[in-house]
Amino acid sequence: MHLELRPPAHADRAAWDRLWQGYQRFYKVEIAKAVSDLTWSRLHDPAEPMHAAIAWQGARAIGLVHWIFHRSTWTQGPYCYLQDLYVDEDIRGGGAGRALIAHVRAEAEVAGASRLYWLTHETNTDAMKLYDKVAERSGFVQYRVVL
Repeated sequence: MHLELRPPAHADRAAWDRLWQGYQRFYKVEIAKAVSDLTWSRLHDPAEPMHAAIAWQGARAIGLVHWIFHRSTWTQGPYCYLQDLYVDEDIRGGGAGRALIAHVRAEAEVAGASRLYWLTHETNTDAMKLYDKVAERSGFVQYRVVL
C-alpha cells in the first residue's frame, strides 16, 4: 500500500471531517461541532502544541492521527501524546495504522520528546494487536474525573 502522510491543509477540511466523524462513531461519542471547529483551528496554529497528519492513498484520505506535546515532571524533554488514531474500516490491517504511529514517532524524535504514549479502550482488541507489536504496555490504569 502506497501512502502519503502529510499535515492537513485548509482545503482538506472535508476529508478530515469525514475521518473525524468515523473516529467518533467508532468510539460511540459525539463531539460538539464547536469543539471540532476549535480543534481544526488549533491544528493550523503554529503556536499550538497540537498536530495532525492525514494518510492518503491516492486521492482518498484513509486515516488520521492527532498528537500533542506537553511537559513532564519526569524528563527534560517533552512527552508526545498520540491522542487520536483512526483508519477507515475497509482499509484496516493494511499498514496505515502502523505508518501513522511511525510518523508520530519520527515527529516526536525530531522534537526531542522523551516518550511517545497513547491510550485505547480495553475493547479495541484489534488495534491492541498492532500496539503490542510497536510499543510496550506501561501497566498504568487511567482514572478520570469529567469536569
